[in-house]
Amino acid sequence: MGHLDPYFLTLLDDTQSMLREVFGTKNALTLPISATGSAGMETCFVNLLEAGDRALICRHGVFGGRMAEVARRCGAEVTVVDAPWGRAIDPNDVARIAKGGAFKVLALVHAETSTGVLQDLSPFRSIADSCGALLVVDAVTSLGGVAIEIDRMGIDAVYSGTQKCLSCPPGLSPVSFSERAQGVLENRKTPVQSWYFDLTLIGRYFGTERVYHHTAPVNMIYALHESLRLVLEEGLHARYRRHRDHARALWAGLEGIGIALPVESSVRLPPLTLAQIPEGVDDRKVRARLLDEHGLEIGGGLGEFAGKAWRIGLMGASSTPRHIELCLRALEEALG
Repeated sequence: MGHLDPYFLTLLDDTQSMLREVFGTKNALTLPISATGSAGMETCFVNLLEAGDRALICRHGVFGGRMAEVARRCGAEVTVVDAPWGRAIDPNDVARIAKGGAFKVLALVHAETSTGVLQDLSPFRSIADSCGALLVVDAVTSLGGVAIEIDRMGIDAVYSGTQKCLSCPPGLSPVSFSERAQGVLENRKTPVQSWYFDLTLIGRYFGTERVYHHTAPVNMIYALHESLRLVLEEGLHARYRRHRDHARALWAGLEGIGIALPVESSVRLPPLTLAQIPEGVDDRKVRARLLDEHGLEIGGGLGEFAGKAWRIGLMGASSTPRHIELCLRALEEALG
């Protein structure tokens, strides 16, 4: 099917409508970028930042650090607020720095995949207002698994990925821009530095004009359409409850076989659990055995947790009692 076929364009409209519902927004500029989640990050920053702008970036893991790097490459003057790995960002730390002057962007990660921390977003709209900033959020691991509620939280720009809690193949990055963010985009002094990720151009294809920009990945958008349909068929609240309940069962099971959980329960991310590797256990051998003998892949640690922790995902279609039982049994066998 061609990317300008009338049936496909109807499918595209439906996909955007369902994305708005899952994101919790009425933003007109809500669409899937034709690339993975990191491209969604790039899209947000290259469209909103110009050389010399000030960006306040919260970093409590790998992906907050990546945000800061992308903002620097846009020519922004970047200020970073850090939290120890395995902990959430303290809003008071951010508020203190925000009082120091105006910022164009305040950005943070909602669900930090490298640490298994879920960040409470509720304090950050008022902090962004205090320094005149747009609020930008990474929702790669939360969309479809944890409530985001863009409009209620006052988020100006958000990006996600399809391969996490949406249980769709990787290759698209849903993004959404508020009217305030669109206003900043439309009043830029310089062209967006990336032609491919320029939303002033892409938006004309996804809008009513249907102006050709690039060949849309038809099969991927069909896959996203079906994934979103299944999410809404289950119901958002039921889906969030399922992720939360199954995560608690996994946490109890891990602790029951002697595996510690470094992240405090109050900020643990339901779709992804950080599990401490027991003393004397070979990280690579255990993960290889799980894959070879059980067809089960768990993630190795990233950054400061490399070689010290595993990252166990219970996302979307894989957040089931069967997956929990398999994981606990396989780990118990591998650990002897």
